[in-house]
Amino acid sequence: MKHLIIGGVAGGATAAARIRRADESAEIILIEKGKYISYANCGLPYYIGGVIAERNKLFVQTAERFGRRFNIDVRTENEAIIIDPKSKKVTVRRKDRTEYAETYDKLLLSPGSIPVRPPLKGIDAEGIFTLRNVEDTDAIKAYLDRHHIKRAVVVGGGFIGLEMAENLYKTGAQVSIVEMANQVMAPVDFSIASHVHRHLMDKGVDLYLERGVEHFEKTANGLKVFFGNGESIEADIVVLSIGVRPATKLATDSGIELGERGIKVNNYLETSAKDVYAVGDAIEFTHPLTEQPWLNYLANPANRQGRIAADNMVFGNKYEYEGAIGTSIAKVFDITVASTGLPAKRLKQSGIDYRSSITTSLAHAGYYPGAFQLTTKLTFAPQTGKLFGAQCVGHDGVDKRIDQLSLIIKHGGTIYDLIELEHAYAPPFSSAKDPIAIAGYTASNILNGSMPVVTWRELKEIDRTHTLLIDVRSREEYELGAIEGTINIPLDEVRPRISEIPKDKDIVFICAVGLRGYLAQRILMGLGYRRVRNLSGGYKTYELATQTITLREERLVTVDSSNRPKPPRIRQIDACGLQCPGPIMKLKQAMDKLTAGECIEVVATDAGFPGDARAWCRSTGNKLVSHYDENGYHTVVFEKGTDEKPTSADCRGSRNKTLIMFSDDLDRAIATFVLANGAVATGHKVSIFFTFWGLNVIKKERKPAVRKDFFGRMFGRMLPSNSKKLKLSQMSMFGIGDRLIRYIMRKKHIDSLEELCRQALDNGVEFIACQMTMEMMGIAKEELIDSVSVGGVATYMERAENANVNLFI
Repeated sequence: MKHLIIGGVAGGATAAARIRRADESAEIILIEKGKYISYANCGLPYYIGGVIAERNKLFVQTAERFGRRFNIDVRTENEAIIIDPKSKKVTVRRKDRTEYAETYDKLLLSPGSIPVRPPLKGIDAEGIFTLRNVEDTDAIKAYLDRHHIKRAVVVGGGFIGLEMAENLYKTGAQVSIVEMANQVMAPVDFSIASHVHRHLMDKGVDLYLERGVEHFEKTANGLKVFFGNGESIEADIVVLSIGVRPATKLATDSGIELGERGIKVNNYLETSAKDVYAVGDAIEFTHPLTEQPWLNYLANPANRQGRIAADNMVFGNKYEYEGAIGTSIAKVFDITVASTGLPAKRLKQSGIDYRSSITTSLAHAGYYPGAFQLTTKLTFAPQTGKLFGAQCVGHDGVDKRIDQLSLIIKHGGTIYDLIELEHAYAPPFSSAKDPIAIAGYTASNILNGSMPVVTWRELKEIDRTHTLLIDVRSREEYELGAIEGTINIPLDEVRPRISEIPKDKDIVFICAVGLRGYLAQRILMGLGYRRVRNLSGGYKTYELATQTITLREERLVTVDSSNRPKPPRIRQIDACGLQCPGPIMKLKQAMDKLTAGECIEVVATDAGFPGDARAWCRSTGNKLVSHYDENGYHTVVFEKGTDEKPTSADCRGSRNKTLIMFSDDLDRAIATFVLANGAVATGHKVSIFFTFWGLNVIKKERKPAVRKDFFGRMFGRMLPSNSKKLKLSQMSMFGIGDRLIRYIMRKKHIDSLEELCRQALDNGVEFIACQMTMEMMGIAKEELIDSVSVGGVATYMERAENANVNLFI
């Protein structure tokens, strides 16, 4: 039996070796158009970054050694250009462009995939690369050796893109990632990708999300990358990681049937041509969960397919391929991100009803050193609890959990199987309640109705007029940051303060990760409350998912450990394994014992600690000296300040301005925005607090339909519906004066009220709507223009205390 294999990486090489083990007498020919076979494709970025120091370690087998060991005729730099299935012949082109024909009894196609390289202007300029094979790697490595790279741009935020970003960072370059989507890492949901966004920013990587590259230019200083929105950034090297597509040209040219996405195969991995099989990146196969054809660009399924196809080529079609659910994992600097099965966004696209849960637990016992948080998201069927997908992110233990979850999903298991899993437990490896068990318990509570939840997206859009948001974290946690419009009732005070919680409103409980919110929820439900929900994933998930993506110069960047400062008289505190507010509480207790000028160093594993530390310093008058992180350990150095908290007296030199917009008169509104734009243009920070009639100024012209009570509807009919309906305080004359003033403004090329308002927002003026008057007048946040935040008197007073001008208009 003569077996011909086209493609010598992953599936092809696996199949060749398997055929030999099954049939010692078979003739096996392996054709590979590149120079190398069976190399570690996934290791290429790490060789560029120097993590893999020796190039030859990338090669699992050389062509010569592989051919000798398995008695296989390996022909590199030979390209198959056409297949004739009827005569069972393949035309092959050598490196020197000469051609020959090769026959076969059984044929395997493993052509892989090819990188997407769009026809953009300037894309062929020197210094712009793709990374898909050893030749690409050698070219990038040589370019890095010849040039001093200060600025690197990676286009594409997928697995290879992020790995390249990390390894270019290791060369000392300032790295920027450009991604057309609103998140990196497409296999995971936005809430999980947000962890990666935060970590990349902490590392000093610039993220340009929702930007498409329009063209490239070669300049005297290197390269310039232009976005479709007109922005541009400079680079010394650009690596394209936009994606790949299946290499189907050979199959198409040979008349082999394609499916919707790639080469079509049956359950035995045989193509439409008899005795021709196909495996790897180029084939489409039915997804076990969606029952729709899909492409799976992963090495593990390709190797499994190669083994099954080999057995069917030798023994006949006896072994069926079960399909792959897409289990993937990536190291992104110090964190690990993994996914298996279907995320929420894929389920939505497929029209599959689902529920989801987010839990955060320590990867192993908190009292054992090096305990890091691990966040798990599950998607599951609302009736049966069948597990659809899972995602994990953390510093430790992600790989173990995702493999267990993958096995359960692939075998049609449910969330209840997670509870029944028997985990090996010892403090260095897990907890008595493993993160997977916690995820299973949480999901089952959602399904059985004992924990109704609201997601972070739903909370963003929730009708605040009919909902009370209660944050049950400690006061210390609440002061470090909270969702706007919440009230703070710590968990242990819920029962004594139950009279403050109305039964005629929807209640949403919020805590750090969801546990205390659940406990508060059970208290209320036990007392007869029915409209009670818990924020899934807690404040941690909401805060990450709604964070602002900022560039390096706009944020405090991690200090590299090699430049770690050594302040005098330093004391050290170990807060590892503690979750918020644990590290802050230990910091406060230690800081209380210091005198002004003394320093303290806190080491924590809570990823949110550096942000909490900055907020704590702002509110206490202490100084954050430095922050760096290494391998998931966050080290922050503080200097003791005065014992007094900052007051308005400390801010007398402030150039901030606050304005209270109480009126909805057209002329007063114009004056307000003129003053605000003038102040912000000269470097002042400006906040406008809209209350009572002033809320009419910032209403949308086209408002969504919202449910209102009688008084809300009454106010809606009596008050101006938007800024274009405002009247002058004098000489309105039944609207004639209002139209006249707008005409004069146009005539004299003065911006309209609406343009002035838009300019204020674009220039960074803060718009705050008074929550109390919104509720009283029945105005929902959805009716106000975008970018308006909602706050109360405390919000205004905090701005006013830090301003040197306060105007009431």
